[in-house]
Amino acid sequence: MLQRSGRHQRGVAVVTALLLTTLAISIVASLFWQQQVQVRSMENQRLQLQTQWILRGALDWASLVLRQDAYTSQYTSLDQVWATPLAETRLDQYIERERVEGETFDASLSGNIIDATSRYNLANLAENGQRVAAQEAIFRRLLTQLRLDARLAERIGIFVAQGQQAAVQDPQQPVDPPTGPQLVVPPASGVPIPLLQVDDLLAVQGMTPELLAKLRPFLIVLPSGPTPLNVNTVPAELLAALVPDMSLSQANTLVARRKTAPWNNVEQFKSEARMTSDTVPADAYAIKSDWFLVQSRIRLDRAALNAESLIARKSDVIGGGGTTVIWTRQN
Repeated sequence: MLQRSGRHQRGVAVVTALLLTTLAISIVASLFWQQQVQVRSMENQRLQLQTQWILRGALDWASLVLRQDAYTSQYTSLDQVWATPLAETRLDQYIERERVEGETFDASLSGNIIDATSRYNLANLAENGQRVAAQEAIFRRLLTQLRLDARLAERIGIFVAQGQQAAVQDPQQPVDPPTGPQLVVPPASGVPIPLLQVDDLLAVQGMTPELLAKLRPFLIVLPSGPTPLNVNTVPAELLAALVPDMSLSQANTLVARRKTAPWNNVEQFKSEARMTSDTVPADAYAIKSDWFLVQSRIRLDRAALNAESLIARKSDVIGGGGTTVIWTRQN
Protein backbone atom coordinates (compact mmCIF):
# COMPACT_ATOMS: atom_id res chain seq x y z
CA MET A 1 0.00 0.00 0.00
CA LEU A 2 2.84 2.36 0.91
CA GLN A 3 4.55 1.78 -2.45
CA ARG A 4 1.30 2.37 -4.33
CA SER A 5 0.67 5.59 -2.36
CA GLY A 6 4.18 6.83 -3.10
CA ARG A 7 3.80 6.17 -6.81
CA HIS A 8 0.43 8.00 -6.77
CA GLN A 9 1.96 11.05 -5.07
CA ARG A 10 4.84 11.13 -7.54
CA GLY A 11 2.32 10.95 -10.41
CA VAL A 12 0.36 13.88 -8.99
CA ALA A 13 3.58 15.87 -8.61
CA VAL A 14 4.54 15.21 -12.24
CA VAL A 15 1.10 16.29 -13.49
CA THR A 16 1.24 19.39 -11.29
CA ALA A 17 4.67 20.28 -12.63
CA LEU A 18 3.47 19.87 -16.21
CA LEU A 19 0.45 22.09 -15.54
CA LEU A 20 2.62 24.78 -13.95
CA THR A 21 5.06 24.60 -16.84
CA THR A 22 2.21 24.93 -19.35
CA LEU A 23 0.78 27.87 -17.40
CA ALA A 24 4.16 29.59 -17.29
CA ILE A 25 4.67 29.08 -21.03
CA SER A 26 1.19 30.49 -21.71
CA ILE A 27 1.88 33.58 -19.59
CA VAL A 28 5.23 34.21 -21.27
CA ALA A 29 3.69 33.72 -24.74
CA SER A 30 0.88 36.11 -23.85
CA LEU A 31 3.40 38.73 -22.72
CA PHE A 32 5.39 38.36 -25.94
CA TRP A 33 2.16 38.60 -27.97
CA GLN A 34 1.07 41.77 -26.16
CA GLN A 35 4.50 43.26 -26.73
CA GLN A 36 4.33 42.40 -30.42
CA VAL A 37 0.88 43.98 -30.69
CA GLN A 38 2.16 47.15 -29.03
CA VAL A 39 5.16 47.29 -31.36
CA ARG A 40 2.93 46.79 -34.41
CA SER A 41 0.55 49.46 -33.13
CA MET A 42 3.42 51.92 -32.76
CA GLU A 43 4.61 51.07 -36.27
CA ASN A 44 1.12 51.67 -37.65
CA GLN A 45 0.92 55.03 -35.89
CA ARG A 46 4.30 55.98 -37.31
CA LEU A 47 3.26 54.97 -40.81
CA GLN A 48 0.04 56.94 -40.48
CA LEU A 49 1.91 60.02 -39.29
CA GLN A 50 4.39 59.72 -42.16
CA THR A 51 1.61 59.41 -44.75
CA GLN A 52 0.01 62.55 -43.29
CA TRP A 53 3.27 64.44 -43.73
CA ILE A 54 3.59 63.18 -47.29
CA LEU A 55 0.04 64.38 -47.95
CA ARG A 56 0.89 67.77 -46.49
CA GLY A 57 3.91 67.99 -48.75
CA ALA A 58 1.78 67.04 -51.77
CA LEU A 59 -0.71 69.80 -50.98
CA ASP A 60 2.10 72.34 -50.58
CA TRP A 61 3.45 71.29 -53.98
CA ALA A 62 -0.01 71.59 -55.59
CA SER A 63 -0.53 75.02 -54.01
CA LEU A 64 2.82 76.19 -55.38
CA VAL A 65 1.91 75.02 -58.90
CA LEU A 66 -1.48 76.77 -58.73
CA ARG A 67 0.01 80.03 -57.42
CA GLN A 68 2.61 80.04 -60.16
CA ASP A 69 -0.07 79.43 -62.78
CA ALA A 70 -2.13 82.33 -61.42
CA TYR A 71 0.82 84.68 -61.85
CA THR A 72 1.59 83.65 -65.42
CA SER A 73 -1.81 83.02 -67.03
CA GLN A 74 -4.98 85.02 -67.51
CA TYR A 75 -7.11 81.93 -68.09
CA THR A 76 -7.31 78.33 -66.88
CA SER A 77 -7.06 75.50 -69.40
CA LEU A 78 -6.14 71.83 -69.58
CA ASP A 79 -2.84 72.43 -71.40
CA GLN A 80 -1.26 74.17 -68.40
CA VAL A 81 1.22 72.70 -65.92
CA TRP A 82 -1.30 72.19 -63.11
CA ALA A 83 -3.29 69.75 -65.31
CA THR A 84 -0.31 67.39 -65.77
CA PRO A 85 -0.84 64.29 -63.58
CA LEU A 86 1.93 63.22 -61.24
CA ALA A 87 2.85 59.64 -62.13
CA GLU A 88 3.70 57.23 -59.33
CA THR A 89 6.95 58.55 -57.86
CA ARG A 90 9.08 56.61 -55.38
CA LEU A 91 9.86 58.47 -52.17
CA ASP A 92 12.09 55.94 -50.40
CA GLN A 93 15.07 58.25 -50.28
CA TYR A 94 12.99 61.03 -48.70
CA ILE A 95 11.57 58.96 -45.80
CA GLU A 96 13.72 58.57 -42.69
CA ARG A 97 12.98 55.18 -41.21
CA GLU A 98 14.93 52.39 -39.53
CA ARG A 99 15.44 49.63 -42.06
CA VAL A 100 15.03 45.99 -41.02
CA GLU A 101 17.14 43.44 -42.86
CA GLY A 102 15.09 41.49 -45.37
CA GLU A 103 12.14 43.91 -45.18
CA THR A 104 10.68 45.31 -48.40
CA PHE A 105 10.00 49.03 -48.02
CA ASP A 106 7.99 50.96 -50.58
CA ALA A 107 7.00 54.62 -50.52
CA SER A 108 5.34 56.29 -53.49
CA LEU A 109 3.16 59.28 -54.32
CA SER A 110 0.90 59.92 -57.29
CA GLY A 111 -1.95 62.30 -57.94
CA ASN A 112 -3.56 64.93 -60.10
CA ILE A 113 -5.30 68.30 -59.97
CA ILE A 114 -8.83 68.81 -61.27
CA ASP A 115 -10.50 72.13 -61.99
CA ALA A 116 -13.43 72.10 -59.56
CA THR A 117 -15.36 74.54 -61.76
CA SER A 118 -15.23 72.02 -64.60
CA ARG A 119 -18.08 70.40 -62.66
CA TYR A 120 -21.53 71.82 -62.06
CA ASN A 121 -21.77 73.44 -58.62
CA LEU A 122 -25.07 72.35 -57.10
CA ALA A 123 -25.10 75.53 -55.00
CA ASN A 124 -25.87 77.39 -58.24
CA LEU A 125 -29.42 75.99 -58.20
CA ALA A 126 -30.54 78.35 -55.44
CA GLU A 127 -29.63 81.72 -54.01
CA ASN A 128 -30.76 82.97 -50.61
CA GLY A 129 -33.14 80.04 -50.36
CA GLN A 130 -34.80 80.68 -53.73
CA ARG A 131 -34.48 78.52 -56.82
CA VAL A 132 -32.71 80.12 -59.80
CA ALA A 133 -34.58 79.40 -63.04
CA ALA A 134 -31.63 79.91 -65.41
CA GLN A 135 -29.38 77.57 -63.47
CA GLU A 136 -32.11 74.97 -63.15
CA ALA A 137 -32.50 75.07 -66.94
CA ILE A 138 -28.76 74.34 -67.35
CA PHE A 139 -29.00 71.45 -64.92
CA ARG A 140 -32.07 70.09 -66.70
CA ARG A 141 -30.19 70.10 -70.01
CA LEU A 142 -27.31 68.25 -68.35
CA LEU A 143 -29.69 65.53 -67.19
CA THR A 144 -31.05 65.31 -70.72
CA GLN A 145 -27.53 64.99 -72.17
CA LEU A 146 -26.86 62.13 -69.73
CA ARG A 147 -30.20 60.52 -70.63
CA LEU A 148 -31.54 60.83 -67.11
CA ASP A 149 -34.93 61.96 -65.85
CA ALA A 150 -35.01 65.74 -66.40
CA ARG A 151 -37.65 66.09 -63.66
CA LEU A 152 -34.87 65.54 -61.14
CA ALA A 153 -33.70 69.09 -61.84
CA GLU A 154 -36.79 70.56 -60.15
CA ARG A 155 -36.59 68.17 -57.18
CA ILE A 156 -32.90 68.84 -56.64
CA GLY A 157 -33.47 72.59 -57.02
CA ILE A 158 -36.11 72.45 -54.29
CA PHE A 159 -33.81 70.35 -52.11
CA VAL A 160 -30.93 72.85 -52.46
CA ALA A 161 -33.19 75.85 -51.81
CA GLN A 162 -34.73 74.29 -48.71
CA GLY A 163 -31.27 73.36 -47.47
CA GLN A 164 -30.20 76.99 -47.77
CA GLN A 165 -33.28 78.07 -45.84
CA ALA A 166 -32.46 75.54 -43.11
CA ALA A 167 -28.91 76.89 -42.87
CA VAL A 168 -30.06 80.42 -42.02
CA GLN A 169 -29.02 81.11 -38.43
CA ASP A 170 -31.44 83.95 -37.67
CA PRO A 171 -34.79 83.61 -39.46
CA GLN A 172 -35.79 87.11 -38.28
CA GLN A 173 -32.87 88.72 -40.07
CA PRO A 174 -33.88 90.08 -43.51
CA VAL A 175 -32.23 88.46 -46.50
CA ASP A 176 -31.15 90.46 -49.55
CA PRO A 177 -33.37 89.61 -52.52
CA PRO A 178 -31.61 87.45 -55.14
CA THR A 179 -31.00 88.77 -58.62
CA GLY A 180 -32.35 87.24 -61.82
CA PRO A 181 -35.51 85.19 -62.44
CA GLN A 182 -36.53 83.04 -59.47
CA LEU A 183 -38.79 80.07 -58.89
CA VAL A 184 -41.04 79.75 -55.86
CA VAL A 185 -40.07 76.97 -53.45
CA PRO A 186 -42.98 74.85 -52.23
CA PRO A 187 -43.24 74.15 -48.47
CA ALA A 188 -40.63 71.70 -47.27
CA SER A 189 -41.70 68.12 -46.71
CA GLY A 190 -39.85 66.54 -43.79
CA VAL A 191 -36.74 68.15 -42.32
CA PRO A 192 -34.58 69.95 -44.93
CA ILE A 193 -30.80 69.64 -44.62
CA PRO A 194 -28.08 71.90 -46.03
CA LEU A 195 -26.33 70.44 -49.08
CA LEU A 196 -22.69 69.79 -48.13
CA GLN A 197 -21.57 67.13 -50.61
CA VAL A 198 -22.83 65.35 -53.70
CA ASP A 199 -23.80 62.22 -51.75
CA ASP A 200 -26.48 64.27 -49.95
CA LEU A 201 -28.54 64.04 -53.15
CA LEU A 202 -29.54 60.53 -52.09
CA ALA A 203 -32.10 62.26 -49.85
CA VAL A 204 -33.91 63.54 -52.97
CA GLN A 205 -36.96 61.58 -54.04
CA GLY A 206 -36.18 59.43 -57.09
CA MET A 207 -32.40 59.61 -56.68
CA THR A 208 -30.75 56.19 -56.52
CA PRO A 209 -27.10 55.16 -56.05
CA GLU A 210 -27.02 54.11 -59.72
CA LEU A 211 -28.23 57.54 -60.92
CA LEU A 212 -25.86 59.30 -58.56
CA ALA A 213 -22.93 57.27 -59.90
CA LYS A 214 -23.71 58.59 -63.42
CA LEU A 215 -24.02 62.17 -62.18
CA ARG A 216 -21.08 62.24 -59.77
CA PRO A 217 -18.31 63.00 -62.36
CA PHE A 218 -20.21 66.14 -63.40
CA LEU A 219 -21.21 67.56 -59.99
CA ILE A 220 -19.60 69.25 -57.02
CA VAL A 221 -20.63 71.32 -53.99
CA LEU A 222 -18.45 74.38 -53.37
CA PRO A 223 -18.65 76.39 -50.14
CA SER A 224 -18.43 79.74 -51.92
CA GLY A 225 -22.00 79.74 -53.22
CA PRO A 226 -22.66 80.13 -56.96
CA THR A 227 -19.64 79.69 -59.24
CA PRO A 228 -19.34 79.90 -63.03
CA LEU A 229 -18.44 76.94 -65.22
CA ASN A 230 -15.00 77.19 -66.80
CA VAL A 231 -15.63 76.64 -70.52
CA ASN A 232 -11.94 75.79 -71.00
CA THR A 233 -12.16 72.70 -68.78
CA VAL A 234 -15.77 71.45 -68.69
CA PRO A 235 -16.57 68.13 -70.42
CA ALA A 236 -18.62 68.16 -73.61
CA GLU A 237 -21.83 67.18 -71.75
CA LEU A 238 -21.66 70.28 -69.55
CA LEU A 239 -20.70 72.52 -72.44
CA ALA A 240 -23.77 71.34 -74.35
CA ALA A 241 -25.89 71.89 -71.24
CA LEU A 242 -24.57 75.42 -70.81
CA VAL A 243 -25.49 76.57 -74.32
CA PRO A 244 -29.15 76.07 -75.32
CA ASP A 245 -29.75 74.15 -78.57
CA MET A 246 -26.11 72.95 -78.70
CA SER A 247 -25.85 69.27 -79.53
CA LEU A 248 -23.36 66.93 -77.93
CA SER A 249 -21.53 66.51 -81.26
CA GLN A 250 -21.14 70.29 -81.56
CA ALA A 251 -19.83 70.41 -78.01
CA ASN A 252 -17.34 67.66 -78.77
CA THR A 253 -16.09 69.67 -81.74
CA LEU A 254 -15.52 72.71 -79.53
CA VAL A 255 -13.77 70.58 -76.90
CA ALA A 256 -11.43 69.16 -79.54
CA ARG A 257 -10.72 72.68 -80.86
CA ARG A 258 -9.88 74.13 -77.44
CA LYS A 259 -7.14 71.49 -76.92
CA THR A 260 -4.96 73.43 -79.33
CA ALA A 261 -6.34 76.92 -78.74
CA PRO A 262 -8.12 77.53 -75.41
CA TRP A 263 -10.42 80.52 -75.15
CA ASN A 264 -8.51 83.42 -73.63
CA ASN A 265 -11.57 85.69 -73.29
CA VAL A 266 -15.29 85.24 -72.89
CA GLU A 267 -16.21 87.04 -76.10
CA GLN A 268 -14.17 84.58 -78.14
CA PHE A 269 -16.07 81.68 -76.60
CA LYS A 270 -19.44 83.33 -77.17
CA SER A 271 -18.58 83.90 -80.82
CA GLU A 272 -17.54 80.30 -81.45
CA ALA A 273 -20.46 78.89 -79.43
CA ARG A 274 -22.85 81.27 -81.25
CA MET A 275 -24.30 82.61 -78.03
CA THR A 276 -26.32 85.80 -77.84
CA SER A 277 -26.10 88.14 -74.88
CA ASP A 278 -29.40 87.05 -73.35
CA THR A 279 -29.07 83.32 -74.03
CA VAL A 280 -27.15 82.42 -70.87
CA PRO A 281 -26.50 84.61 -67.80
CA ALA A 282 -23.05 86.19 -67.92
CA ASP A 283 -22.19 84.85 -64.45
CA ALA A 284 -22.86 81.23 -65.52
CA TYR A 285 -19.52 80.75 -67.32
CA ALA A 286 -15.95 82.01 -67.26
CA ILE A 287 -12.47 81.21 -68.60
CA LYS A 288 -10.54 81.25 -65.29
CA SER A 289 -10.92 79.08 -62.19
CA ASP A 290 -10.63 79.78 -58.48
CA TRP A 291 -11.30 76.28 -57.13
CA PHE A 292 -9.34 73.05 -57.60
CA LEU A 293 -9.52 69.46 -56.39
CA VAL A 294 -6.21 67.77 -55.54
CA GLN A 295 -6.34 63.97 -55.57
CA SER A 296 -3.43 62.25 -53.79
CA ARG A 297 -2.56 58.55 -53.66
CA ILE A 298 0.12 57.57 -51.13
CA ARG A 299 1.64 54.14 -50.59
CA LEU A 300 4.02 53.68 -47.64
CA ASP A 301 5.05 50.11 -46.85
CA ARG A 302 1.79 48.40 -45.83
CA ALA A 303 -0.06 51.70 -45.35
CA ALA A 304 -2.13 53.34 -48.08
CA LEU A 305 -3.89 56.70 -48.15
CA ASN A 306 -6.16 58.13 -50.82
CA ALA A 307 -7.17 61.74 -50.24
CA GLU A 308 -9.06 64.48 -52.04
CA SER A 309 -8.57 68.12 -51.07
CA LEU A 310 -10.32 71.32 -52.14
CA ILE A 311 -8.00 74.27 -52.71
CA ALA A 312 -9.18 77.84 -53.22
CA ARG A 313 -7.07 80.13 -55.38
CA LYS A 314 -8.85 83.34 -54.69
CA SER A 315 -7.54 86.51 -53.07
CA ASP A 316 -10.70 87.34 -51.14
CA VAL A 317 -10.72 83.86 -49.60
CA ILE A 318 -7.42 84.27 -47.76
CA GLY A 319 -7.06 88.03 -47.86
CA GLY A 320 -3.97 88.69 -49.89
CA GLY A 321 -3.69 86.27 -52.78
CA GLY A 322 -2.37 82.75 -53.06
CA THR A 323 -4.09 79.51 -52.11
CA THR A 324 -5.66 77.85 -49.09
CA VAL A 325 -6.82 74.30 -48.38
CA ILE A 326 -10.55 74.34 -47.59
CA TRP A 327 -11.03 70.67 -46.70
CA THR A 328 -9.42 67.25 -47.07
CA ARG A 329 -11.32 63.96 -47.23
CA GLN A 330 -9.38 60.75 -46.70
CA ASN A 331 -10.11 57.06 -47.18
